[in-house]
Amino acid sequence: MSLWAEHLGILEDLFRDAETLECVRRVNELAQANWEQYVAEEVINLKGHLLRYPIKVNLNGSIEPLPDYVTFPDVGGNILGSNQTNLPDGLTT
Repeated sequence: MSLWAEHLGILEDLFRDAETLECVRRVNELAQANWEQYVAEEVINLKGHLLRYPIKVNLNGSIEPLPDYVTFPDVGGNILGSNQTNLPDGLTT
């Protein structure tokens, strides 16, 4: 329960049964709400720090960024990442 409190900023009884569809839907709802606050024009403190990752998974399993979000709004960086043929030595040693 402390994990839920840390990441979502709230505790609800349904978190006790994390395997239920009701719990999964509630966590996704809270993560979506946090994403919407994160990308909003007005800067506010989020209750928690679990956010929806800004991708859409298509029926065929392919992924794409959410509309209007190719990069992260605060720090840049491609949401889908990029392919690297050569990794920097610092990462591999």
